[in-house]
Amino acid sequence: MAMGALQSGCSVAFARALRSRTFTTISSTVTVPSLKKASQMETRLLLGLSEEQLQQLALDFGQKSFRGKQLYHLLYKRKVKEIQEFSQLPLEFRNDLQEAGWRVGRSPIHKAVTAADGTTKLLIKLEDNRLVETVGIPVKDNDGSFRLTACVSSQVGCPLRCSFCATGKGGFSRNLKSHEIVEQVLAIEELFKQRVTNVVFMGMGEPMLNMKEVLEAHRCLNKDILIGQRMITISTVGVPNTIKKLASYKLQSTLALSLHAPNQSLREKIVPSAKSYPLNAIMKDCRDYFLETRRRVSFEYTLLAGVNDSVKHAIELAELLHEWGRGHHVNLIPFNPIDGSEYKRPSKKSVFAFVSALESRKVTASVRQTRGLDASAACGQLRNEFQKSPLLSGSINQESHSEVALAS
Repeated sequence: MAMGALQSGCSVAFARALRSRTFTTISSTVTVPSLKKASQMETRLLLGLSEEQLQQLALDFGQKSFRGKQLYHLLYKRKVKEIQEFSQLPLEFRNDLQEAGWRVGRSPIHKAVTAADGTTKLLIKLEDNRLVETVGIPVKDNDGSFRLTACVSSQVGCPLRCSFCATGKGGFSRNLKSHEIVEQVLAIEELFKQRVTNVVFMGMGEPMLNMKEVLEAHRCLNKDILIGQRMITISTVGVPNTIKKLASYKLQSTLALSLHAPNQSLREKIVPSAKSYPLNAIMKDCRDYFLETRRRVSFEYTLLAGVNDSVKHAIELAELLHEWGRGHHVNLIPFNPIDGSEYKRPSKKSVFAFVSALESRKVTASVRQTRGLDASAACGQLRNEFQKSPLLSGSINQESHSEVALAS
């Protein structure tokens, strides 16, 4: 990034901070900018920087490297949201950071709604007054262990408009930045006062259309928030050329393909974007992904009553999976009803018959437990009316509008 001229009279610390520092990340190069007045430069964000980067940043401000370690602890362990609340740091250092245009990169919670089963949906108000949704899903296993899954969004809205998905009906605004993805996980941890154990990129948006920022967020979640790669799932409906690109990073995370149909013609009706990515091509890319990463692809399949939920469809699905490899897993998702949709939720009998048909043909299948229906938080219900129009700052109607959004 270009640096402006150093103003006269700068202190030695300011002069040291002038030096532009460049750090290599998983998918790009990040340049920590020179020190200038905040009014002269765009805001720079601490959230998303690694411990090494923060240590170098401290050095560039004339501080000892251990101040960078303190920054790291404040950001990712204590989850402090404002630089002036970094009480462990010298006041001069805090002021210098702010004058240079740095801020933490955390956004306020606009609304939180908790369902009877403990699932909680958060609406996070971003800097441009867009609202993004994230869901915290607490699960206590039979052995007494506790899991907390964060279902995170990668875009504000979604451009792909799958016919059964509430998010797509709300339109598309923009991609999220990596820190806007990371902060969703931190917000869930704060709310539950528990560490997030699993992250699924299954919220608003298509992760593969925002791969650069998703990979940056993935690095931070794994390396800085210390969530194991195998505890992270990246879901996609399928975007040409992106599965091969993702495979090249050799992540140990799970790739989940939103399939939803056992043949091309039916898939095009359910997933309009499938017209540009034929089923045979996407299945080949999934096979190649496994060969490249040795990580099994999981197939998501939303069951729509009378559309794709018959035993015949299950048999066709099993044949498709066997044609393209072995060891596939199918995650079945009974449709979650949404307003204005012509689709219906299948009966338990239909779901059981579908599972039985798969398993009898040696395809492992599981049925996703529906969570958070009374908070509009179940998959496919991430929807609010502000995806196209930002909230007006200071609007007296914000609270009532957010209630409408959460009830939809």
